[in-house]
Amino acid sequence: MNTARFRRRLALAAALCGSLLASSLAHAQGDILDRSFCVFDPVGANGPLFAITREFQPVALKRGIKLNLRAYTDEKVAAEDFKAGQCDAVLLTGTRAREFNKFTGSLEAMGAVPGEEEMRLLYNTLSQAKARPFLIDGPYEVAGVFPGGAIYLHTRDRAIDSVEKLQGKRIATLDYDTASVRMVRHVGASVVGSNSANFAGKFNNGSVDLAYAPAVAYQPLELYKGVREAGGVFKYALAYMNFQVIIHRDRFPEDAGQMVRDEAIKRIDQAYEIIAEAEAGIPQEVWMHPPGEDVAEYDKMLRQVRLSLLDDGVYDERAIKLMKAIRCRVDGSRAECAS
Repeated sequence: MNTARFRRRLALAAALCGSLLASSLAHAQGDILDRSFCVFDPVGANGPLFAITREFQPVALKRGIKLNLRAYTDEKVAAEDFKAGQCDAVLLTGTRAREFNKFTGSLEAMGAVPGEEEMRLLYNTLSQAKARPFLIDGPYEVAGVFPGGAIYLHTRDRAIDSVEKLQGKRIATLDYDTASVRMVRHVGASVVGSNSANFAGKFNNGSVDLAYAPAVAYQPLELYKGVREAGGVFKYALAYMNFQVIIHRDRFPEDAGQMVRDEAIKRIDQAYEIIAEAEAGIPQEVWMHPPGEDVAEYDKMLRQVRLSLLDDGVYDERAIKLMKAIRCRVDGSRAECAS
């Protein structure tokens, strides 16, 4: 596979929301809008996310928006700058976006979205105009949500192939994410505090035994260096990653968010093509396939953790109920669907 081509297509999955933000909002008014858009990219201004977003600046200008892009290698700083009003819009991962919208920040809940079919139904639901109240939280609005793919556990040792064998192992864990910390501790593993900018390095250099990430991160973050010959990628979706574009509502036209969502849902197939290509790019021998009986137990475990986090107020109850309804619509035979 052509690595440069792959990285550009990967970046498009997240940056497409930014392009939609630029092109759609410009139609809402005739005057030039001078707006800042802060983009999280682990590599910075030379990274794939920022590079593809930058290509939309001239497009945005032709449509009436002067889009000022800022690259951030630290997602926390990007979120803080947005909160402080230094960014009109921001691109963040769903987990980091939770502080701006608890509902959409719950879409990455552990085990809540088993696969693509469920994710498509969820996005179709959220793109409808009647869903807008769930996407508004105070001064913020989630203008777009785009899929990043299933999150898989990456290991440096294929012998670690069950929950029992995770005990005592070091896992690079997003220390700002209560859900991830709870999950790692639940299985008896050791939390090694990390963030989106350094978790891959810790995995690749052997500072940790395991890390979790979607397939779209495998090539760009060089996770194959950590997997090496002895490791693997456990093909079980712990959660489903997404990217979110969040805007300050008072800095854009009232119908801006809905216009972005209308455009985004039209391009959902493009995102899934990118995700499929990323998963196909991981060699078959690297994948580790858990037996069916184990998968059923993992589902139960994630459900327990998910509900405990809901009880603690980490997740939004409305989002959790919506995703359960979608899971049961796709597969009514699930044990949880009997209640």
